[in-house]
Amino acid sequence: MSARFVLVIVFAAFVTLAHPLAQIPQRVFTESLPPAEFAGRREKVFDAIGDGVAILQGAVEKSAELAFRQGAQFYYLTGVEVPRAILVMDGRTRRSTLYIPAAGFRVRALGPSLVPGEEAAKVTGLSTVLPRESFTEAVVAFGRDRRTIFTPSAGDSVGGGSRGEVTGLATVTKNDPWDGRESRETAFLTNLRTAMNWPDLTVQNLDPIIDRLRVVKSAAEIAVIREATRQAGVGIMEAMREAEPGLYEYELQAAAEYVFKKGGAQGAAYFALVATGPNTVYSHYHKGTRKLAHGDLVQFDYAPDYQYYVSDVTRVFPANGRFTPLQREFYTVYLKMYQALMSVIKPNVPVRDLLQEAGRKMQAIVAGTTFSSSQIQAAALAVANRYAASTGSSFGHSIGLEVHDVGRGRPPEGTPVMLSPGQLFTIEPALHVPELGLSMRLEDALLVTDTDYENLSAFVPLEIAAVEKLMTEPGITALLKGRRPAR
Repeated sequence: MSARFVLVIVFAAFVTLAHPLAQIPQRVFTESLPPAEFAGRREKVFDAIGDGVAILQGAVEKSAELAFRQGAQFYYLTGVEVPRAILVMDGRTRRSTLYIPAAGFRVRALGPSLVPGEEAAKVTGLSTVLPRESFTEAVVAFGRDRRTIFTPSAGDSVGGGSRGEVTGLATVTKNDPWDGRESRETAFLTNLRTAMNWPDLTVQNLDPIIDRLRVVKSAAEIAVIREATRQAGVGIMEAMREAEPGLYEYELQAAAEYVFKKGGAQGAAYFALVATGPNTVYSHYHKGTRKLAHGDLVQFDYAPDYQYYVSDVTRVFPANGRFTPLQREFYTVYLKMYQALMSVIKPNVPVRDLLQEAGRKMQAIVAGTTFSSSQIQAAALAVANRYAASTGSSFGHSIGLEVHDVGRGRPPEGTPVMLSPGQLFTIEPALHVPELGLSMRLEDALLVTDTDYENLSAFVPLEIAAVEKLMTEPGITALLKGRRPAR
């Protein structure tokens, strides 16, 4: 190595350490939403906690050189993507303080990073950014004042996880006689009580406060989810073009992942649910190792993690590009029922009433259909009757920072659940006829508007003719090889 090269490295390191925020990378503070968006969310939390103090801990770095991803609740209030960060929101002063580790080796090894100081506060929109080591001093002061502490009780989801999965795993781990570890949240509370010298510390769960804010998305959030949905749909369409007998399920997954990465996604929203043939009966099959065969249906459920927001879209298509007569009959009646469910979506009406209306429409569809298979008819009627008698409060699962995003929580007894403009969720009713080897589950990302809804994934083909037409187009592999698909 030449002396000149050594000098360049030393000078570059000096510049980086002297001006850590000169070139802040995307993975330190988000570029998808402005600081004012996060500040507005924090103001709503202040309104909810009164004189209390909200304390949230961010996610920790991953081992094995895996990319860091912030937890959903922490990200929602800060947009900060630094490991081991702690946010303190003082309801008395309405000031938000971020505690982060000194950059240390991260700057030297990984590039410019967020470091404590005025410049970090300016970039993030937070009141103050201090060294993590000074967090204990603040906690001791809160203990002397006997302030009520608000902190999340559930584990924060990271990446493709969701709240239920995180808390479920924590419970399994705690109850495992050969493991028994407490959750990170339980350990955090224990340490807070010790630092405050307050064994009877009053703690309130912060999760419901943040969850209620997350239900209705802002215009900026909707724009990000719209792009995540676009990538999901384009990825599915690329998998449709790619599909042909002889390929493996993971090869279709690869086509979609190319689209996600090309579009700037930081990863996948969840593991790829690419199921073919007999695997379609499993709603979360994800091994991806089966080879496609003539006569198979492919159930493709995959979406990206884009700027911390996700979508969820599913399509079903024939492996060889043509539905068989039985598949066509099955798909057609299912699609009509699926569209009937979608058609009733509107705000400010009890969801139970909407589901029952959809069920009556489905019953009429079944009654007006001529079936060649009594098994398909019976299965379709069972689904229709189930909706017609529904007392449920949900069309499907919410989407947002998590693929199974949080909700408002259980309403007071006797209060009907209604949709609000700005909510985003999916519908994915399933229709199974196992004795015929048939299983169907479509899924779209839907935005509730002031009057009804917008289907963000409507551009992804649903009708049989459109699906079959798309599958005649060459996929990525065919284009690279300069050939048409061999079906």
